[in-house]
Amino acid sequence: MPKKLFVIGVGPGDPDYITQIAKEKILISKYIIGYRYTLRTIENLIDKEKQQIYEITMKNQESAYQYVYSNMQDNEYCTVPFTGDVSFSESEVVDRLLEIFGNENVEIIPGISSIQVASSKSRVPLDKAFVVTFHVTGDIRQKQIELIKSVLDRKSVILLPRPWPNDLSKNFMPSDIALFLKNNGVNTREIDVWIFEYLTDKEKETIFRGKMIDLENKTFSDLSVMVIDQNKKETYLNFNLL
Repeated sequence: MPKKLFVIGVGPGDPDYITQIAKEKILISKYIIGYRYTLRTIENLIDKEKQQIYEITMKNQESAYQYVYSNMQDNEYCTVPFTGDVSFSESEVVDRLLEIFGNENVEIIPGISSIQVASSKSRVPLDKAFVVTFHVTGDIRQKQIELIKSVLDRKSVILLPRPWPNDLSKNFMPSDIALFLKNNGVNTREIDVWIFEYLTDKEKETIFRGKMIDLENKTFSDLSVMVIDQNKKETYLNFNLL
């Protein structure tokens, strides 16, 4: 059997949100490659005496992936864990891993996303919201256009903002989003919003609830989820089912 890579979502931060299948894949892996926050989420599953652990950043991730791949033997396993669900907001990295390891050697394991948790806590269902991530390195202009349209169409929105510490002009955090929407015709005094920081972290989780205009000049963590709440509750009693 060739070398095998597991790309795994491990939930938003609380180890209780790690699925059983994710735990099993982590335990059989000789190599673990991940960001600090994500490795902290799975630290109780890691055996540093038997597994090789590589803590990465955006700058050194490529060299780490290449190093591990070149040193792996056939029949060995590697896990790359991601916070939340690996299929949401991580496509740029996943696509590169597929290139390095080969499609047939990569198994993607879904996880519970902070988007799902924010939906539950705000009572804004995913099937009635525009869900979008700005947590990408590429151009976000089309996503911004879709955001404006969704808000003006009175849809709820659940989104991941974009932190960019090294170039604040590329930031698209809650404060930036509030100003952006106001400048594009949205009455931010009337729009309800939630900001969830460090979701499921028992020590650090915070929840902000207010009007969108209240977000101006406020600073939130890079690990934030924003919900623009325009939800109107509907039950099956609203519809003629007979």
